[in-house]
Amino acid sequence: MQFIRFSDLCSSGRASGQRVFIRADLNVPQNDAGEITEDTRIRASIPAIQMALDAGAAVMVTSHLGRPTEGQFKPEDSLAPIAARLGQLMNRSVRLVSNWVDGEFSVAPGEVVLLENCRVNVGEKKNSPELAAKLGKLCDIFVHDAFGTAHRAEGTTYGIAETAPIACAGPLLAAEMDAIGKALANPKRPLLAIVAGSKVSTKLTILQALAKNVDGLIVGGGIANTFMLAAGLKIGKSLAEADLVGEAKAVIEAMKARGAEVPIPTDVVTAKAFAADAPAMVKKATEVDDDDLILDIGPETAAKLAGQLKQAGTIVWNGPVGVFEFAAFENGTKVIAQAIAESSAFSIAGGGDTLAAIAKYGIEKDVGYISTGGGAFLEVLEGKTLPAFEVLARRAG
Repeated sequence: MQFIRFSDLCSSGRASGQRVFIRADLNVPQNDAGEITEDTRIRASIPAIQMALDAGAAVMVTSHLGRPTEGQFKPEDSLAPIAARLGQLMNRSVRLVSNWVDGEFSVAPGEVVLLENCRVNVGEKKNSPELAAKLGKLCDIFVHDAFGTAHRAEGTTYGIAETAPIACAGPLLAAEMDAIGKALANPKRPLLAIVAGSKVSTKLTILQALAKNVDGLIVGGGIANTFMLAAGLKIGKSLAEADLVGEAKAVIEAMKARGAEVPIPTDVVTAKAFAADAPAMVKKATEVDDDDLILDIGPETAAKLAGQLKQAGTIVWNGPVGVFEFAAFENGTKVIAQAIAESSAFSIAGGGDTLAAIAKYGIEKDVGYISTGGGAFLEVLEGKTLPAFEVLARRAG
């Protein structure tokens, strides 16, 4: 994937003295008092900002926060707490600028200012041409560094990329683009994908897209139950979507036609109730009772899948394979996680529950790349070209 890297502009001296506009993702959680409760996204945005400052640029940063109404600024929409926290982390003053779209403010080389919540600006969400034109005049270089917004064609994610003199990818976005390209565009084979979740309907387009490309498609959670139905197995009262059995069969057949497979569990862990203290029973997949709930893959299935993962060239992981929050039903996800950690494959993982599993089993350092953008990551798996990727590639041409 061709795109201009902000790091290259800085190292070559092209950012010196330039007005640099960075679209970051500073949408952090806050409590009722407006205090930041978790600042990972702020910390993650600092390398791009510091890179621009070190290059001698005049730096503007903006982000969305929450779901404000365009044209109606409220105190709770303000990035003031973010400006304060960013200043603390960078040990410098970060001035907050309101009503900035018309450029009636100044920023000097070596200075960083935070531009107030961009989603308050009229025309931001629908990427109005009028707003895009104004945004492009604010800077000499636009830096997109917010992968979590890469699937949205908005004013500060897309419009400005079209109108700014130069549009490039910041270090966070560039790392995502590199990892996605390595995992999906030109993967080392075999390519295995793990797609798990409660419903096939929410991941159907992903499953269909991956079925055309991967060598093995491991399904888990409620999705696996629907595939078990498609394979003619009984699943008791487990969560599944019987109306999508046809689509599941089609995915299985599409994979089989390519010499690839969707491994169906040979054993499962069941309970009579969905509860952390419900007694767990390991059963063959052919012996599930009518009142059973399948809450995890069984140890035999987990071991088989672990063996496949350790032989993979590339692994894409989205979703735990069981109710890993409950100790009695976490073994499948734990075994899968450890197998990914031990595999020599390049692995890319994304999605909130997946990140929670990675943290629970302490394998952060053993996953090739952990994607931070939930919706954007899922759209990439669907085979979609993200607006941010498209416009940056076009501007690099």
